[in-house]
Amino acid sequence: MAGTLLIGSRRYSSWSLRGWLAVKLAKLDVEDKVIALKGGGKTTEIHALSPNKLVPYLQHDGAHVWESLAICEYCAEHEPSLWPQDRVVRAHARSVSAQMHAGFRPIRQNCPMDVERVPAPLSESSEDLAKDVALLSETLKGALLRSGTATLYLFGDVLTVADCMYAPVAIRIHTYQLNVDPVVKAWVQSMLHHPLMKEWYSLADAEPAEWRLSYEDK
Repeated sequence: MAGTLLIGSRRYSSWSLRGWLAVKLAKLDVEDKVIALKGGGKTTEIHALSPNKLVPYLQHDGAHVWESLAICEYCAEHEPSLWPQDRVVRAHARSVSAQMHAGFRPIRQNCPMDVERVPAPLSESSEDLAKDVALLSETLKGALLRSGTATLYLFGDVLTVADCMYAPVAIRIHTYQLNVDPVVKAWVQSMLHHPLMKEWYSLADAEPAEWRLSYEDK
């Protein structure tokens, strides 16, 4: 192995999923090292292992890369198809990827990723969450319909960094049955049926039962 990818519990770690997908798509020769998340910022084991005290953290062939978007950029250097070839389309893809990295806080707070949670709408919502979901739907629809016809993934027929960044959102839309455009719902199904997403779910299912968190812990 040329390195390691430090990630958190696959059931819950949305940022880990982003980095993991990019690493897999770039076919980097690294080994996953999984840390069981305790919730509520209590996973202090990560502090001694990661420069920013967070996951994911990639060590590969002498490079040390933290933050999911930086890992995605690093992977794109090894696999250029992770960004669209066209300059203008690539600018769009980079913009929505950065938007995900920095935004959508109400969705993050109200809809934690949990790949084992039985799909069901939230019992309570808020105006802020509804506005955030509407913005998310508009953002994803704009990418999917950029060419005039809905594409399988956000910027074409293969996964790009943008899909890596929004993969946990696909899980959240499915889990919490968020109100998004039908075009976005079709993308969610494409994402959930992708072999790498199925692999992530399978690996999450194989994690120890004692790693499960109560919803109060998250």
